[in-house]
Amino acid sequence: MLANPVAAQQASILQRQSPAVALDTLNKFSADSALAIPADTVYPGQKKPFTEAQLREGSNRRYLTRAVLPAAALIGAGIYTIQDNGFFSSHDARDSRNKHTPNFSTKVDDYLFFLPVAYMYGFNAFSSQNRHDIRRQTGLLLASGALTSAIVWPTKKLTNIDRPNGDPTAFPSGHTAYAFTIATIVDKEFRHKSPWISVGSYTIASATGVMRVLNNEHWMADVLAGAGVGILSVNTVYWLHEKFFKDEGLNNPVITPTVLPNGKPGMGMSLTF
Repeated sequence: MLANPVAAQQASILQRQSPAVALDTLNKFSADSALAIPADTVYPGQKKPFTEAQLREGSNRRYLTRAVLPAAALIGAGIYTIQDNGFFSSHDARDSRNKHTPNFSTKVDDYLFFLPVAYMYGFNAFSSQNRHDIRRQTGLLLASGALTSAIVWPTKKLTNIDRPNGDPTAFPSGHTAYAFTIATIVDKEFRHKSPWISVGSYTIASATGVMRVLNNEHWMADVLAGAGVGILSVNTVYWLHEKFFKDEGLNNPVITPTVLPNGKPGMGMSLTF
């Protein structure tokens, strides 16, 4: 009755009419429920069984609606408003910045976007409600960051757009892309704990993008596209992970001494998941 209160209620009504029919009805509801509800499987790397939404992470339709379309909208908005294009262009945003906050200058945006990573690992230490264990979580974070880098840096070279302050490689904004990569990871891992964790993470990521514009370090278009890249990268990694790697264990990280490309000694880490 605790597992299926609806069936119990209907069986209770039928009990007064026919005990045999009531028993058959309850058994039927129980059998149907057992088929509909997935088993409480805890795959290697998971902390506990996933929620219903998390179990649908590998769905192509969910990936399209939750990742591809929002990212395409942001990246498309960035392309549409690049330089002096669009109904409110990046040049319009720069002119507005110069008019209202010409002396704005801060270095906060260089560090702020790391804050969600700090409290993500803090939650790992003090909460049992993170989605994956810390090793799998770290692997997903590194893979998402690598995919973000693989998109951002070649695109910067290909577009070859100067920043509003005259520096090169403006589009898209790397700071904003990494900020939204980190925020989306935190959202994935802790949304089920509290939606306010996700709100806080995306607020920090958005603030990073806004400050890049106010600091005259980036155009508005750079920031919009960077946000889209970060969201797309994380969702792509989680989508592929759900399809191909969710039931595989995560090997322990192997750290070994190595020689860096510049000839100096360093440390190398191998992580397989």
